[in-house]
Amino acid sequence: MSETLLILIPLLPLLGFLINGLGFPNLPKGAVGIIGTLAVVASFVLSIMTFNAFLAGGSQPFIVPLFDWITVGELKIPFSFQIDQLSLLMLMIITGVGSLIHIYSIGYMHHDAGFGKFFAYLNLFLFFMLLLVLGSNYVIMFIGWEGVGLCSYLLIGFWNKNTNYNNAARKAFIMNRVGDLGFLLGIFTIIATFGSVEYADVFSKATGFQVGDPVIVTITLFLFIGAMGKSAQIPLYTWLPDAMAGPTPVSALIHAATMVTAGIYMVIRSNVLYSLAPSTLEIVGIIGAATALFAASIGLLQNDIKKVLAYSTVSQLGYMFMGLGAMAYSASMFHVITHAFFKALLFLGAGSVIHAMSDEQDIRSMGGLRKKLPITFLTFLIATIAISGIPPFAGFFSKDEILAHVFEHNKILWVIGVLGSLMTSFYMFRLLFLTFFGTFRGTHEQEHHLHESPASMTIPLVILAVLSAVGGFIGVPEALHGTHYLAEFMSPLYDAARQVNPEAFEPTILSHSEEYLLMGISVAVALVSAVIAYVMYVQKAAVPEADTVEKSALQKAVYNKYYVDELYDAVFVKPIKTLSNVLYSFGEFFIDLIVNAFVKLTSFLAGQLKKTQSGSTGDYVFAMVLGIVAILFWKLLL
Repeated sequence: MSETLLILIPLLPLLGFLINGLGFPNLPKGAVGIIGTLAVVASFVLSIMTFNAFLAGGSQPFIVPLFDWITVGELKIPFSFQIDQLSLLMLMIITGVGSLIHIYSIGYMHHDAGFGKFFAYLNLFLFFMLLLVLGSNYVIMFIGWEGVGLCSYLLIGFWNKNTNYNNAARKAFIMNRVGDLGFLLGIFTIIATFGSVEYADVFSKATGFQVGDPVIVTITLFLFIGAMGKSAQIPLYTWLPDAMAGPTPVSALIHAATMVTAGIYMVIRSNVLYSLAPSTLEIVGIIGAATALFAASIGLLQNDIKKVLAYSTVSQLGYMFMGLGAMAYSASMFHVITHAFFKALLFLGAGSVIHAMSDEQDIRSMGGLRKKLPITFLTFLIATIAISGIPPFAGFFSKDEILAHVFEHNKILWVIGVLGSLMTSFYMFRLLFLTFFGTFRGTHEQEHHLHESPASMTIPLVILAVLSAVGGFIGVPEALHGTHYLAEFMSPLYDAARQVNPEAFEPTILSHSEEYLLMGISVAVALVSAVIAYVMYVQKAAVPEADTVEKSALQKAVYNKYYVDELYDAVFVKPIKTLSNVLYSFGEFFIDLIVNAFVKLTSFLAGQLKKTQSGSTGDYVFAMVLGIVAILFWKLLL
């Protein structure tokens, strides 16, 4: 494939951003939707062509140099792209799912006054996301990393007349900056250690280090701090649930399928470094497990349809980091792919429900929608089964593989993973049953306007439903007499890591009977949770209590997200605001005092000098004579 066509993959969304951004609000909505969507669809087609050319060429990674960029002494940072197994997989996810979400957005955002601006922001986001995964070095990755953070801020606060939405956007931006500082320190340490930021150079030089080298541990910890911020892990996770303030297509694209997986991409890309740092991987696995369980427990009692899915996303990201902690890089990438399918579908399905419910998001005001929204219900059901890990849907294969690797690595983390699976299944079926079963609990006006979404919204739902159903077959384990095509495809990415830590890449020691047992436990807890949810919310027709009803201490804690936001507010926000107010008062008193003193002194001196301007010629001649005498006298003294 020619370099020109490859460069067009990120440039086409950028072109769409420029056309729609500069043309807003003059372009008609039809033209805006076509331009914005075609830019991404064309990138998807080019990504498929690149993938096929890569396979035809023997699956050998290659670098596409664009131009010499930064040269400081011996440090040279070219602007170039790297095409390999990992970048190609991310290209397919970003452009493929992105195309479906753009098509969906044409129907969902049709009546919004900021239609053109919305598509411009979406296109800009995709440009930066593609830059992030295509770059051949950490600096280009960082540019894309910061770019998607900017676009996330713009899209979360898209409806900027709402102060709460603006606060949510600001919170996401600031919290991501905390993680990004760690990422930046990691890049500086990489430069100091290896004298380069090019992946090929860094990873080849890293093979000369010993396992557990303190410098490598430091680098990987810094990079992981960046991943914690972008991929919403404890303690930097609270921005993502609030990010649901943005339009639903934003939630599907940025906070389910692409941006939040950037941290997982970075760790997999840096697999050589992480394979040299087992202690860092232990931290990664523990934080991932804690996040998976913590977020899942919060999701149990949430009543906002998008908030439930938001905490589900945080929890699923935790599973991906659990896999990374066990060095199951391919398994984590497998879950990234399947999660992109079923979580994008869940968010878009939620958007279809919100669209039909006249912007209502509280599931306590829904119910019985499956008859009015049959396509949305069926696709949402498929996604719910998939995320719950019930075979043969996609989530079963990817989550089961992660849990199998974690079981080998650490039995306690495996138990935490299974508990998280139990909770996941319960809160997802709770969401499904409260939304689509029983009797309608909304207003008469809402019921009167209930209708299925237009084709522009339902077609992407159907496509994602098919992918959520069959996507897992790219990684069927040997125990089920299948072939793990994804693991075979990604295997060359780990050649250097195998060289530095061969023990970690030994084949699984689990017998088929053990794998069957683990699968059985995972599926059993999911089914039991689904049955319990069915009994509670369908047979007994229970409805979550109103916010005003008194709850137990535990229910209060879970419902209020364990008061983590309040804790951060007390520990970080209020002290900083107090310090800012003190410094402001100090500046207002002392600095203003100094400035005002200079102003008054200048005014006084100006007033005195003004008196010398009498307008009398005789006075001026006298002053000149005095000046000449003074100069002559000065010369004589010298």
